[in-house]
Amino acid sequence: MAPSNPLANWERVGDRFYRKVRVYDAVFDDDIELENYIVAGAPYGGALALYRDQSKPFLYRDAQTAKSSIDIYSCSGNLINRINWEHGVIRGLGWSDKEELLVVTEEGTVRRYFGLHGDFTSFSLGNGAEEYGVTACRFWTSGFVALLSNNQLVAVSKYDEPRPRLLAPSPEGQVFSWSLIPPAYTLSRSVEVLLAVDNTIYLIDPTETEDKLLQNGPFKHVSVSPTGRFVALFTGDGKMWVVSSDFQNKLSEFDSKARTPPTTVEWCGDDAVILAWEDEILIVGPNGAATRYYYDGRVHVLPEFDGVRLITNDTYEFLHNVANVTEEIFKLGSTSPASVLLDSVDLLEKKSPKADENIQRIRPSLPEAVDACVQAAGQEFDTYWQKRLLKAASFGKSVLELYNSDEFVEMTEKLRVLKAVRDYKIGLPISYEQYLRLTPARLVERLTNRYEYLLAIRISDYLQIPADNIYVHWASQKVRVSAADDEAVCKLIVQRLDGKPGISFEAIAQAAYDEGRTHLATQLLNHEPRAGKQIPLLLDMEEDEIALDKAIESGDDDLVYYVLLHLKSKLPLATFFRTINNRPMASALVESLAKDEDTELLKDLYYQDDRPIEGSDVLISEALEETEVPRKTEKLNLSSRLLADSKDATAVSQLKLISEVTQLLKLQESLDKDIADRSEFVGLSLNETVYRLIRSGYGKRAQKLQSEFKMSEKTFWWLRLRALVAKRDWGELEEIGKNKKSPIGWEPFYNEVLGAGNTKLAAMFVPKCTGQPVADRIQMWVKCGMIVKAGEEALKAKDVNTLELLRARATGSAIADIDRMINHLRPTK
Repeated sequence: MAPSNPLANWERVGDRFYRKVRVYDAVFDDDIELENYIVAGAPYGGALALYRDQSKPFLYRDAQTAKSSIDIYSCSGNLINRINWEHGVIRGLGWSDKEELLVVTEEGTVRRYFGLHGDFTSFSLGNGAEEYGVTACRFWTSGFVALLSNNQLVAVSKYDEPRPRLLAPSPEGQVFSWSLIPPAYTLSRSVEVLLAVDNTIYLIDPTETEDKLLQNGPFKHVSVSPTGRFVALFTGDGKMWVVSSDFQNKLSEFDSKARTPPTTVEWCGDDAVILAWEDEILIVGPNGAATRYYYDGRVHVLPEFDGVRLITNDTYEFLHNVANVTEEIFKLGSTSPASVLLDSVDLLEKKSPKADENIQRIRPSLPEAVDACVQAAGQEFDTYWQKRLLKAASFGKSVLELYNSDEFVEMTEKLRVLKAVRDYKIGLPISYEQYLRLTPARLVERLTNRYEYLLAIRISDYLQIPADNIYVHWASQKVRVSAADDEAVCKLIVQRLDGKPGISFEAIAQAAYDEGRTHLATQLLNHEPRAGKQIPLLLDMEEDEIALDKAIESGDDDLVYYVLLHLKSKLPLATFFRTINNRPMASALVESLAKDEDTELLKDLYYQDDRPIEGSDVLISEALEETEVPRKTEKLNLSSRLLADSKDATAVSQLKLISEVTQLLKLQESLDKDIADRSEFVGLSLNETVYRLIRSGYGKRAQKLQSEFKMSEKTFWWLRLRALVAKRDWGELEEIGKNKKSPIGWEPFYNEVLGAGNTKLAAMFVPKCTGQPVADRIQMWVKCGMIVKAGEEALKAKDVNTLELLRARATGSAIADIDRMINHLRPTK
């Protein structure tokens, strides 16, 4: 087939060229009657949604064909899905940039369809939409604005987290047309709406309504350019104005001389405006230049950021501005280096020596020429000219000694991908600029949603991007449509996905569970390597014990805690304990958690596990924290009951201690009543109680406690000693010192009294410390300040050296006494 002329579809509009690329033929069957449908197209060459315009007359149809539906097609006319519609009058039909279909009803209900195959979420606009009704909607890539019958505007900024809110109050009057400026192109970063009411335009945002004070209305059409910089206004007398979006500058005016306003006014890129009637397209460029196209039937104009899609029953065309680089190469009479380089390819194939002459002539500009040919190849839809331009670039770079070929290689990769997805069987006629903005990953996602798994995987492998989502999508779909038994489906999926990195079996299992195939979901989850992904779905499926076992196997305490908390909130307590009873790790974690946060649960756990000692310990701890004696006693009694039937030696011992503590509490309570005006004894230990009694002068009561609680003599004597010293009851201590024996010895008496500063009384106990070495007794006398007494101890031991040391410390008459002792041991010769 002879190559097409690259200039064949070019049209000059002022100083720019536009071209109409015919991408697909015979798109829709004749019985579809496209002129009777509302058509909405997803951005970036995405799917088309067709809905029968209820305002158009219907041919006779039987009951089956009379059912309303939203039909989703590819751009090449392949039916992707049919959504039966019986949910009210549709007032808005649009797409997000993620190829999610948005359907807005008159009552204000919004459905967001994702994946192209009927799955949806829904929400309500509220804000009076149900009362007043929605009359129309305008969409941008991530949100939309609904116009109510009372002229109020409701905006939704995010489809993922829809929070409908009213914009500023709108003026009253008939709305002739309206449009919006997306948040990305406004200074306020909020959506702004242009509302044509009466003879002027109002700009409305979330906070205020501004009258632009125009006087040439009513404006039948308002359209905002893709970048939000310009606004096209079509007046009632057939004129079209282009003004800046701030309405400060009028850039051009065009008189269409049309008696009827166009059905559509859309922007073609940022430089031209499309006026469309039923079967006529008018392109209006800067300075009022225009050109027309005629069609046999109704043409639908769907805007893209870099052009417009023109759809009829017979054709799908893309009308766009000819890129500067393309114009530079192909326009008539061009002598640019890139054009010369392209001509050199023809000469080279003819083996003409002029090819080399041309190369030498443009050699200084050859790198730029190669770059231009590479860029121009991306702008072409025709594969013949893609190849010719890339061949020219290859020829040019082969002559250059140093040239970075990365851009050339990337362009060949991109063009191969674009060729594959533009095929009529796929029907994604995305332009090069759209592909760059959409990104390869999201293009693969679109292929996956169309069930074009093989092509999606090949493109992913070719571009080296992860393909795990494709495999998961395929497996999820297999689960939904397969009629085979669960084992066969699971085996097939596992075999196909074996060795594939990043596969989430949890997502596939979720699809199986959603289809009611719980057994299959459980089988699939066994192949999910990440326990954190398995657990939530298992719990949703009420496979509680499996979820707990999986969490324990993972060794992740947090994951086990998550399952346990879920089970505790869901199950009766007895069932919960039975579930964890034979799982030591789970039981230990519950015990640890209960110790920190829930003592009642801890007591129940110990009771269920028949662990009376631990249960008793909890009650004793609670008793210690109580401030009132009845509550303390109650807790201790409960603790005793737990231990009553146990034969364990530890339990018996603990039971005895609890009994003594209870008895002590009663005694302390009576002591507080008898002795003190305020609580002084309750809560003290037995030793502290005895100590305080002696110090307070109630020695007999202390002896009674000693007897009742069988306190050892040593302990009692220690307590009495320290209490009397603290009390400074030297007389009582002196009386005690008259005893012949002390259970604790006399050294403690010496130390405690000396520590209290009474050296005289302390000295009284030194002779009683007969068990101490002589040297220690000497030091004891010295500490009491009795050097002569210390000397007498040294004399008895015949220790001259110590006497000499003592003489050095002696004063007054003590010196003579020490000298006499020394002389006694060392007689003069």
